[in-house]
Parts: sequence; structure tokens; C-alpha cells
Amino acid sequence: MADGPAHGTAVTGLGLVTPAGIGVAENWERVLSGRSCATRDPALTELSVDFSCRVPGFDAGELLGGFAGWQLERFVQLAVVASRMAVADAGWDSTTWDGTRVGVVLGNSLGGAATFAEQHDTLRERGAGKVSPLLVTKYMPNMLAGYVAIDVGARGPSLVTATACASGATAIGTARDLLRSGACDIVLAGASESALTPTVMAGLCKMGALSKSGEAPEHAGKPFDAERDGFVAAEAAGVLVLEREADARARGARIRAVVSGYGSSSDAHHATAPHPDGEGIERALRGALADAGAGPSDVRHVNAHGTATAMNDLVEGRMLRRVLGDTPLVTSTKGVTGHALAAAGAIEAAYTVLAVQHGTVPPTANLKNPDPAIDVDVVSGEPRTTPVDVAVSTSLGFGGHNAALVVTSA
Repeated sequence: MADGPAHGTAVTGLGLVTPAGIGVAENWERVLSGRSCATRDPALTELSVDFSCRVPGFDAGELLGGFAGWQLERFVQLAVVASRMAVADAGWDSTTWDGTRVGVVLGNSLGGAATFAEQHDTLRERGAGKVSPLLVTKYMPNMLAGYVAIDVGARGPSLVTATACASGATAIGTARDLLRSGACDIVLAGASESALTPTVMAGLCKMGALSKSGEAPEHAGKPFDAERDGFVAAEAAGVLVLEREADARARGARIRAVVSGYGSSSDAHHATAPHPDGEGIERALRGALADAGAGPSDVRHVNAHGTATAMNDLVEGRMLRRVLGDTPLVTSTKGVTGHALAAAGAIEAAYTVLAVQHGTVPPTANLKNPDPAIDVDVVSGEPRTTPVDVAVSTSLGFGGHNAALVVTSA
């Protein structure tokens, strides 16, 4: 591998709250199992697609206590729990850091969709006087970073990125830039999404994004399979604690892996469909590799966007073959977790960090009949154990947003 940038970005903490579990250990075990988290969803019984991937056993009152159960919207609750986990995992707390040097950059796309729908019904049925005074602060996407900053005492830059399904990766790349610029010494970066409301799900279904599989829910969502027909929608939060590598080493921190490169681009092509040649995501990937000082032949693993939609998987798979050849082991962890929209890039970046740290590539759930038009080595069945010195996580978002991260061993 060519010489990389002088100052890498160390990942010193991870926090995951996903359909695969609450905590890093639960997540990694479930992702390695290759078993889907999709189940029937009681909130969606009136829809043609009545299944999703929700976080199991999430009790905000128990996990956060006090006001959190009613004052915070669920997408914020998930992120606060994930952030606390990540900070503890990194060996920090509010008494051991200078909060003015700590930033928060988190991605989100749909904000408090559940609260908005609930309060809209309240307005129509009971009148304006019954609308909650918490409507605005529970709905606004920026409150994701705002409440996390309040909770952990981060008084540096506090931002929310909104690049649809690329939001989490964009947040991590933006956080990396804040560290490089010297604006922060520590950044909590990632994303959260919880918008499994009937209205949102109906819209996703009408646009043709969701799997309409007649099989059991756990068999829906088949990334890179010849019979794929869409994704299973999910909720999740993933947070990474990022520091300059030199700073992390100086304090004796455990470094799980290093974010060595970031690239982004826009297709400028279509509201929902990727560029048919994958031109935009290719530029993002090549930019991330150049930023990392790595070549295509260095990449050993790709955690692909892999939504299980017909167009995405074909375009992305062909692009990966064109740029990286047939060497990398490719996986889509969406087969297990479902597609958490804005949070997808964050939790997949975390899984990429774990793949590098443990030298293990998770399998792609529900991949039974690989699409012969996608000529890459997609892992299925069992995890593959192999040294992973350089890995890539790719993310594509509605609107033509693309982001790629390069993760290397510490």
C-alpha cells in the first residue's frame, strides 16, 4: 500500500443500537450469524408490506431514565444510548475531556416522523389547543446532534448531515475533516433513524423500494441475489468516537481501526435511481482510496450499500468489479439488519471497523442464488476469516448522494 496521510483518524469507541441488538457484542454476533432480523410489525398490519426490522427490547425509560421516555423522539433515544456506549468504549467521560474540543456530527433524514404523524392526527381530531409543545423539538432532525451534545457535554461543533441513505457515511467523513482541520480533538460521528410509520412505509412501498416477498419476513431482503425485490426497512443508530491517531496513541487508547479515507460525490442524475454506470459512486470510491493513499489492489473487503433493489445491486456490483477487480470479499449486512436509511452508513462503517479489527467478513443473509450479472465475490453462508488490512464501506442516497469510507488496521 502507498504511504497514507500523515494523520489518520482513529476509531476508539463504538456504540450500536440496531435490529441486531443493543451493544457491539450482540451486533457482531448476529451479523456473523447471517440471520435476518425481519419480523412482522404490528404497526403495519394495514399495509401490503407488514414487516420491518426494529430494535428488539429497547426500553428508553430503563436505558435512559427520567424525561427521555416522553421528551425525546425515538430516533434521538437510539442515538443517545449509542453515544453513551461509544464514549464508554473509548474510555472517555464528561469529566475527562474538554467539552469545548468535542464535536458531534450525526446523520438523519426523516426526523421525528412518528411524532409529526401523531400530532397531525391530534390537530385534526382534537384541535390546535391539544398539539404538544414538544412537537417541534421532537420532530426537528437537528435535535439529534443537539440532545447528544447535551447528554455527553460536547460543546464543540454540533451538526446533522442529511444525504439520505448516505448520511451516516457523510457524517463520519465530515467528522474526520473537523479533526484534520484542528476544530475538534474528539468527534462523536454516526447516524440514527427511526421512521417506521405507516405513512413512510406506504411511501417507500409505492416507490418500489421495499421487498414485497410473500415468504416469511426473515427471507425477504436478498442483497445481490438473482431474486431480490427490494429492502426491508429498519431503524437503528450507530456512533463512532473519532480522534486523531497521534492523540489516541498518546493517551494509550485502544484503537479499533483507522478511518484513512473519505470520498463523496453527486450523481446529478435522478431523484432515486443511481447513475446506470455507477459513475458517481465510482468517483467517491476512487477519491476515498486516493485520500487513504491506497490502491484498488489493496482492498480486501467491501461492506457494500447492497440494498437488495434490482438497480442498486447491479450498478454497485459492476462498479466494484470495474474498480477493485475480483479480489475483495463483498458483503451487505443489510440482509441481516434491514435498511436503516440515514443510519445505514454509520452502522455499516462500524461493522467494517469490526471486520478489520477481527479479520472476519460477515456473510450476506438470504443470498441463495447469486446474480450472474454481478461478478464479485459476495460472502454467503458462513463468515470468512482472513486478514483485512484495508476495507471499504460504500453508501448511496436518494438524490444521487454518494459516500465511501476507507478503513484500515491500526
